[in-house]
Amino acid sequence: MAERLRRQADRSRPVGEGSVHATHWWIADGETYLGAIDLRHSLNAFLLEGGGHIGYSVRPSARRRGLASWALGAVLLKAPEFGLDRVLLTCDDGNVGSARTIERNGGVLEDVRSTETGVKRRYWITIASPTSASPTLRAARETAAPPEVGTVLPLPGERIGQRPL
Repeated sequence: MAERLRRQADRSRPVGEGSVHATHWWIADGETYLGAIDLRHSLNAFLLEGGGHIGYSVRPSARRRGLASWALGAVLLKAPEFGLDRVLLTCDDGNVGSARTIERNGGVLEDVRSTETGVKRRYWITIASPTSASPTLRAARETAAPPEVGTVLPLPGERIGQRPL
C-alpha cells in the first residue's frame, strides 16, 4: 500500500484512468494511527462534483480533539507547492463536524448538491496570505512546519517527524 501511495504522489509518473496525483499523510500519536489526510493535486470530473482536492478522516476514538482542523490547516500550507491557490473540500450534508472543520479553515460554502455518492456540501478555501488566513490556518503556520511526503502528522503542538509510509 505504501508504494502505491508513493507512486500516486509522483507527478513524473502517469496515474491510471480516473485517478489524479495525490499526496497522503497519516495522523498519528507516536505509534498510534489516528487518521489520514490527502491532497489531490488536481480535480477530475468526479472530484469536482463531490470529492474535492482534500479528503481526511479521523478514527472515532480520536475525534473532537481538533485533529482534523489542525491537519487540514497544515496541509493547506502545502497546496501552493502544487500550483493550487484555491481548493475544493466536500463533506456529507449531515456531517456537522466536518463542515465546522472546513469552515474554521476558511471554507466558503458554494452549494449543497446531490452527487453519485450522496448529498454533499461543497466548500472552497482560498489559500491566503498569512495575515488574511483563518485563525486555524494562521496557527498551523505559526506552530508547525508543513508536512513532507511520508511524514506522520503528530498531535498539535508536537514536532513533526519523518517516518516511512
